[in-house]
Amino acid sequence: MLSSELAELAGVTVRTLRHYHQIGLMPEPPRSAGGYRRYDVGHLVRLLRITRMTALGVPLSSLPAVLDDPVAADELLDELDRRAADDIERLTARRSGIAALRRSGAPPDLPPELSAWRSAPAEGTPADMARFEHEQLILVGHLLGSDGPAGFATLFGEAQDGVAGSAPLTARFYALDADTPDDEVASLVDELVVHLQPVVARLHALSPFGPQATALMEELNERTLRPAQHRVLRRVQKRLARSDAP
Repeated sequence: MLSSELAELAGVTVRTLRHYHQIGLMPEPPRSAGGYRRYDVGHLVRLLRITRMTALGVPLSSLPAVLDDPVAADELLDELDRRAADDIERLTARRSGIAALRRSGAPPDLPPELSAWRSAPAEGTPADMARFEHEQLILVGHLLGSDGPAGFATLFGEAQDGVAGSAPLTARFYALDADTPDDEVASLVDELVVHLQPVVARLHALSPFGPQATALMEELNERTLRPAQHRVLRRVQKRLARSDAP
């Protein structure tokens, strides 16, 4: 049979067949007087063995060692089974993350563990502040490390009422500008400190940010917030740092 006939019978392409010749998996048959390769049933059987093993996930590089060695093939099956189990675990976790994002309505660029904290911006939130909240969560989720988002969600999972109660403070913070009266600024700083002290206490259970992480968070604040907002945030941070000192 010709190469096209062999490839069709085995369910592969002629290009694949030629590749197997090039890497030594398939012996090349002698050519006819007309220059065509002539294959027999032995070639078909070997090609079927190759396609079956590659369908199981056997790498082409491993095939020469296992095609004619039952012991090696058995050991490779054990390894393939372990890889398949790992793949199933990874894909199951991925599906769980997708389901969490769907339930919360959070965008897919957030860690699933933080999805409950970003279902949608509060009504009336300015577009630039909605983007700021979202970028904060993305950055924090990354800087906390592989176990950080889960730890964050566990620590604050019982604090949703407090988060909801912060909406008026958040709205006042987002309304800050150069014309905000000094007494409103001072009052807002006092109330934010009181509101955020329990949050800071919970954060002690997480790995603290290093200097680089702190600098990145500060850069995000400075890049996004208006000068009046940034000044208030710095005042709140200083007050919280003093209240947290031994």
